[in-house]
Amino acid sequence: MISILKYGEVDNRKIFARAAGAANVESIVADIIAAVRARGDAALFEYTERFDGAVLTDLLVSEAEMAAAMKAVEPQFIDILEKAAANIRKFHAAQKRNSFILNDTDGVVTGQKIIPIDRAGLYVPGGTAAYPSTVLMDSIPAKIAGCKEVVMVTPPGKDGTVNPAILAAAKVAGVDKIFKVGGAQAIAALAYGTESIPKADKIVGPGNAFVAEAKKQVYGTVSIDMIAGPSEILIVADAGSNPRHLAADLLSQAEHDKLASAVLVTDSQALAAQVSEELEKQLPQLEREEIARASIDNNGKIIVCPSLETAIEISNEIAPEHLELCMDNPFDYLDKIRHAGSVFMGRNCPEALGDYYAGPNHTLPTSGTAKFSSPLSVDDFVKKMQYTYYTKEALARVAEDVAYFAGKEGLTAHAKSAVVRTQENE
Repeated sequence: MISILKYGEVDNRKIFARAAGAANVESIVADIIAAVRARGDAALFEYTERFDGAVLTDLLVSEAEMAAAMKAVEPQFIDILEKAAANIRKFHAAQKRNSFILNDTDGVVTGQKIIPIDRAGLYVPGGTAAYPSTVLMDSIPAKIAGCKEVVMVTPPGKDGTVNPAILAAAKVAGVDKIFKVGGAQAIAALAYGTESIPKADKIVGPGNAFVAEAKKQVYGTVSIDMIAGPSEILIVADAGSNPRHLAADLLSQAEHDKLASAVLVTDSQALAAQVSEELEKQLPQLEREEIARASIDNNGKIIVCPSLETAIEISNEIAPEHLELCMDNPFDYLDKIRHAGSVFMGRNCPEALGDYYAGPNHTLPTSGTAKFSSPLSVDDFVKKMQYTYYTKEALARVAEDVAYFAGKEGLTAHAKSAVVRTQENE
């Protein structure tokens, strides 16, 4: 049963505690990465057989496999994928940045160019659940950014095929190549390249503890989006909220993972009790009851506090991945929210809207990292290059200042390089 805590009457460490992470996997992941670097595709085939039970002779998903997947998926689902993709494209198109140029000083031009990365690598989980939504969320921004190529890796089933829903989403999103490999070995392949899988410039997408650790270890060789932890939801709700709705929303995250956290913060003791009762009613109705039960019992909590203002302060300290403001006037509180991955406003906006359909990205900062990081966006798939141009006359005006500054750092060659051109005619 979920814990009910009264703010101000329990140790704040219980209020703000998060689930313990997975067991240490650093050495296992390091060995996998080393094997892929040394033996390329051969290591990928071996790990795919060992971890996924699939014996493969080719890693690339063929055109025939794509066609078969499109036939296997219901037309209704294709239609929904198209609608969701349209919403995601509309939202992320608004994020595009423009290059700029400054030339308001005589003889001086400075500027910045926005340049897409060449190749984005997308990891799509395929373990306890398949996530075609992740395909849309992580590849569409890359396409909007202008990446030349988007390659996807995802683990196959024991029969050596990829879930048709994932392949259908990839088709709708315009993914260029798909490879049947998962886990830390897939991250290593994207980071260093193999005979089949090209090296990516950036790796994005969620995964289990091994995937997260692999991304951490290859960072620097390639860029990554973030180190994703267990899924989280925090709901700030007033006394007028429907406990059935709140319980359903809490369980929507609890069913992801036994380590997922579902938190309700409310100013109503009565609502807290009602939601606790409703959770017990709804849990047996879930297909993933065992996972959700472990999450609710071990990591779930209901925090009762004096006011919604205090609830917002608690939320900002926790910095949740998903935040629901379940109240009639959510926009009155939006400016008070400083730390959250994605905010869902009002009584009719379940977090699931963001997972699948609304348009804002669902790849979000977890584990409190919303205090300093952001949702996946078009910005993740571009880099900035700056440039400077001075005429001879413009350089002459500032050369002594530059040389003086360089001298303060003891870098006489820097100083000389600034003034040598101005002295050539002396």
